[in-house]
Amino acid sequence: MGWALVSAAEPHHRKTWLKRFDPRFWTVDFARPMMASVTSDAPDALRVEAVFYRKQDLAGLIWESEDRWDHPLLAYETKRDFRHARLSFRWRSGGVKPLDALHGPTLTIEGRDAAGSARAWYVRLWNYAEGAAEDAIVTLDFDALAGGFLLPGEADPVWAGDIDRMFISLVPPVYDGGDGVLPAPVQGWAEMSEIVCSGSGSVLAIGDVVMPELDPADGGLGIASGYDDSYHLTPARLVRQVVQLGYRGDIVHYVGMSHYMRLEAAEGAFHVGVAGGALNAPSAAWHAAFAAACEAAGLGVIWSLSYELFDAYCPENWKQRASDGSPALTGWEPPSTLLSPANDEAMGYLQSVARAFVAIGAAAGLDLKFQVGEPWWWIAGEGRICAYDAATTAALGSASVPIADVRGMLDASQLAMLDALGALLAASTTALVAAARDEADATGLVSHLLVYLPTVLDPAAPALRRANVPLGWAAPAFDVLQLEDYDWVTGGRGVETAGARTAMTVRLGYPAHEQHYFSGFVLLPEQRAGWAAIAEAAGAARRAGVARAFIWALPQVARDGFVIFDGEDDVQAFDAVDFPLAIGREAVVVTEFSTQIVSSPSGHEQRASEWAEPRMRYDAGPGIRSETDVRALTDFFRARRGAARGFRFRDPFDGSSAADGGLPAADDQLLGLGDGERRQFALVKRYGEGDAEQVRPIRLPVEGSVRVAVDGIETAAFLITDDGEVSLDAAPGPGVAVRAGFLFDVPVRFAEDRLEASRATFLAGELASVPLVEVRAPW
Repeated sequence: MGWALVSAAEPHHRKTWLKRFDPRFWTVDFARPMMASVTSDAPDALRVEAVFYRKQDLAGLIWESEDRWDHPLLAYETKRDFRHARLSFRWRSGGVKPLDALHGPTLTIEGRDAAGSARAWYVRLWNYAEGAAEDAIVTLDFDALAGGFLLPGEADPVWAGDIDRMFISLVPPVYDGGDGVLPAPVQGWAEMSEIVCSGSGSVLAIGDVVMPELDPADGGLGIASGYDDSYHLTPARLVRQVVQLGYRGDIVHYVGMSHYMRLEAAEGAFHVGVAGGALNAPSAAWHAAFAAACEAAGLGVIWSLSYELFDAYCPENWKQRASDGSPALTGWEPPSTLLSPANDEAMGYLQSVARAFVAIGAAAGLDLKFQVGEPWWWIAGEGRICAYDAATTAALGSASVPIADVRGMLDASQLAMLDALGALLAASTTALVAAARDEADATGLVSHLLVYLPTVLDPAAPALRRANVPLGWAAPAFDVLQLEDYDWVTGGRGVETAGARTAMTVRLGYPAHEQHYFSGFVLLPEQRAGWAAIAEAAGAARRAGVARAFIWALPQVARDGFVIFDGEDDVQAFDAVDFPLAIGREAVVVTEFSTQIVSSPSGHEQRASEWAEPRMRYDAGPGIRSETDVRALTDFFRARRGAARGFRFRDPFDGSSAADGGLPAADDQLLGLGDGERRQFALVKRYGEGDAEQVRPIRLPVEGSVRVAVDGIETAAFLITDDGEVSLDAAPGPGVAVRAGFLFDVPVRFAEDRLEASRATFLAGELASVPLVEVRAPW
């Protein structure tokens, strides 16, 4: 499995052409609590759905000159010059201010004037419309466009040569610039159809790369996404990215915790409600379009619903609470909270949401699949379990006892309370899946359970699994068990996953082929180096035999330019066997880099180093003289199928961590510094000093040769992972140095597919050359 990070499309990447203002690439934006969505179900049309809760609510339908939302291989070009472009469309609307009204739909253009000064223009669409206020043809010639309410008296000519973005504002019918909550939510909509952009400035280049299919039948990776990160995009835009990046099979779609819900005003706040349905109209329209687009593309959808809810929208009595009455709050800003599994009203609400999404999938003709996402009792700071809300306390009765810290020693009554909490949690998930199955009816439904391993299997709180991995989840309670561990993976603790997977299998009884694995995610752009560990963890899960692995999540994949492709395992085929050592001891060694050098007429040079690490070449021919050696080498060559398969080779000059090439010592090489949590450290060898230092990853340590020192003291409390990394039994404290010494091999292959031998004398063979070349680590 290969992967890469693409910062920007290169000239050789495939491109095609896009008409500016293509309906798929508009976005929406707005301020809470209102909600809006944009869909594009036809090549020349888009539709905005909105729901307004306050007089001052405003939604913007946006076109951006820079594509900030698509993968670099699929993005349209940045072209801020809108001159020589003419846009026309049919405008229809309802439930919003009409075109001819004060504060009616206005095109705001943000950019710079001809002198380069930042400014904005406000173009009243009614000034360029023909027809009625809610059904008109609008024509915008960017070479002859003017802002201002009344034309020509208030004309403010637009200079269209440097535009960053433009947006059309949509407001409720009673909008007047003042504050206030509407007596009842107002649903509005607007359509742009018959969209045509003409002129020499109407065409944009757009990436059209199509990655090889990641076939789920062959264990190909899947993709996950979430509505809270994608609500502002059209479903067509998302599905285009999924398909062209090669993902196939099911998309795991987290419906989110802050945008799908219908709201009701109450006591100066807005809380979730189900009057009129669990989903607000914009979310329902978006998801219907998303389901239809997935079905048309041959993709499936696993609808993912969690117990997490935006805190500001959650009724107070629905929240899990710690013993001091404080609500369970996540680390997001603004925070979300966790619903109490014991609260019948909260669980009934989740069941109505599950039914709504299953119904959307059924209407689109999708196979129905539903995931209960990360249900748990929240653990607040200092190990405080949030299991003391009124509903939970009432449900437990005398079994509710104080637990100051779940990480401490617990007595029998406290353990019994954790068991009772587990029973409550399991009963709530059972009821949730039952509601989804009931909605699916005769169609049938595949149920999934997603569990976040770092929390539920926290080694500091081993008793917690009684509450957060209840035995009521044991097979066959769900059809598929899904496991997630991104904090371990990106925190350098991925070695813990295998043991955690085993523990979950033992406790719940789902074999590997009934499990899925979620690998990721990278929260911030500056953390994009974490994709290396994510790709490696996904590959390890596939090797462990899970039915499917998913990358979490599409918005971060697009932002960071992550691409993944199958087939490299075949190209990088590797056999964990040694080259015949008696043959290789007298090998010739070549160390090579790849540097592009451009010389100017004056003799100055520009040099670009293409490889971060050198590649080694060897000639094993010298020293091979006997016919026995020839026979052994020929057998080995045939078994490797020539250059097709790699193998291990001991570099005769550089096969030890010791500076003098001798036997390794435990303090030879610095692997890293502890942070109190990280247990896994990659083996490295360092060359040079200071800014010129090069750090060489070592992936093939010789078995039994690795010695490790922690804080200067040699230890045997470690193991070597399948990937050749050190996994300590205990995490070193912050700043504690971890060092190691070792012997190591180099992964190589035969450089040619032909091996020649000639008899120089009787019973003797001679090989003029046996070239070998290093291969990059094949995992």
